[in-house]
Amino acid sequence: MRLAGAALVWMGLALPAGAFEPASLPDTARVTVDETESPASLAIPVSVYDGTLPREYLEGRLRRRAWQIGGPSPSTLRLIRGLRGDLERGGFQVLLDCESEACGGFDFRYALPVLPAPEMNVDLYDFRVVTAVRPDAGREEYVYILVSKGRADRFVQIYEVVTDGGPAAEPGPQAGVDAGPAPVAAGEPELVAQLRGAGHAVLRDLDFASGAEALADRKYPSLAALAGFLNGNPARVVALVGHTDAVGSLAGNTALSQRRAEAVRTRLISAHGVPGAQVSAHGVGYLAPVASNLEEAGREANRRVEVVLLAAE
Repeated sequence: MRLAGAALVWMGLALPAGAFEPASLPDTARVTVDETESPASLAIPVSVYDGTLPREYLEGRLRRRAWQIGGPSPSTLRLIRGLRGDLERGGFQVLLDCESEACGGFDFRYALPVLPAPEMNVDLYDFRVVTAVRPDAGREEYVYILVSKGRADRFVQIYEVVTDGGPAAEPGPQAGVDAGPAPVAAGEPELVAQLRGAGHAVLRDLDFASGAEALADRKYPSLAALAGFLNGNPARVVALVGHTDAVGSLAGNTALSQRRAEAVRTRLISAHGVPGAQVSAHGVGYLAPVASNLEEAGREANRRVEVVLLAAE
């Protein structure tokens, strides 16, 4: 649990007395992150994704908080309604209020600032976002809220920025935060931009339960984006690399991750017309985790397939 905020407040970086408080959160909400940084920069969404994501670029004092809600949890709709009410009662003006697909789905989600697992978990099919602003004596206070469900729990993330005179120049990436991929060319999917820029990307909307190897029979925006890139660039070659959680033996998980990668390769070929020669499949089991396997949110993050660009542009 990251509770750096207390130390930074002691050092004189406390947010104003009127800082936003999420009074509507249930008593079962457990704080997992509370940290404050100053000076800091952040880009927050102010509209839905429509080819590009409109964002406000801010500099000032930043507070990051996150909660995990276990047991019989309220729906994401109920949570976000309560939090929006907290904002409105606090004098905030709502700039953005959207859910999942209406926000822009895959491209919207992966352009968001999101704390890493296990502190935050985002379900592509059930997340909600609210962004709001409150002017106050020559400065502005922005609040960006992300609510999502996990397999059993609910996750809430709140970023609050107090500026000293309005929006700033576009910031660089935030340390310790998934600030989303680099800006993309007009019409280019975020996944393709990440693949070009970093050489690899996680196919994050794929759904593998623990021990399962088959993909559900539905559309996956990440596969459509990858197929469009490969079909439009026949000289490009990629490797699909399967990863698992740490439940079971290494040999079993390595074989499972291989089959998951092969399932994705088969889907690209059969459903999207990608030539088989452009795609290979591999598995490394649980040897390259991105989060702790001690908690369900971390295990879920580790069950993934990544695409690696092999041929030089």
